[in-house]
Amino acid sequence: MPELVYPPVITAAKTMFRVLDLRLTVEGSHHVPRTGGAVLASNHVSYLDFIFCGFGAHESRRLVRFMAKHEVFAHRISGPLMRGMKHIPVNRAAGAGSYNAAVDALRRGEVVGVFPEATISRSFTVKELKTGAARMAQAAAVPLLPVALWGTQRMWTKGRPKDLTRRHTPITILVGEPMDPADHPDANAMTVELKSRLAALVDRAQQEYPEKPAGPEDAWWQPAHLGGTAPTPAEAAELDRRGRRTATS
Repeated sequence: MPELVYPPVITAAKTMFRVLDLRLTVEGSHHVPRTGGAVLASNHVSYLDFIFCGFGAHESRRLVRFMAKHEVFAHRISGPLMRGMKHIPVNRAAGAGSYNAAVDALRRGEVVGVFPEATISRSFTVKELKTGAARMAQAAAVPLLPVALWGTQRMWTKGRPKDLTRRHTPITILVGEPMDPADHPDANAMTVELKSRLAALVDRAQQEYPEKPAGPEDAWWQPAHLGGTAPTPAEAAELDRRGRRTATS
């Protein structure tokens, strides 16, 4: 079927990049296969991460089908766009259906994007990963690629006001070498290796990032272990627990 929605959305995103004069650094995009299925597993620090993770596959001319919570598909504005771009809804009450849809897409030769941390990391470090990305790659016999994003949290992240007009922001996109599921027959072990590779890429992106916080009030986007004022991983986990309790009360 022709792609009627995705190409205009990409054009709009690239226009936004130019208008805001974002300073994009993209490395490793050649790792994304030009044909056949693949899983892109990205860290998650911003509500905009799907845009930039997808841009990491642009050099290979691939359209990434992202797995996203079903509430996004139910929204009157985002819903038609998400369905038009053939993204995959995730209903946590019926996770098997979402998983099977993703595996089917991979077997058809699609590239599927996953955020295996499941939610945005408030600490801006890599949280524990769900095993779904590894299991999908194994089931479809396709490569699994770690993707590190950095700088996107400065535009829009959890617990902070969004700043979608912010200009000249450096954004880093690092695509790591593919992991062959044939070399990682155990999903849990593959997930451990994925986390190690993803954390190394994120650490590199942080260390090489061309800007530092302008002062104490601007240090919120820097992780605590680098001297920033973002929550530590333990503090972030407690904030997530409080958020879940509030949502279910």
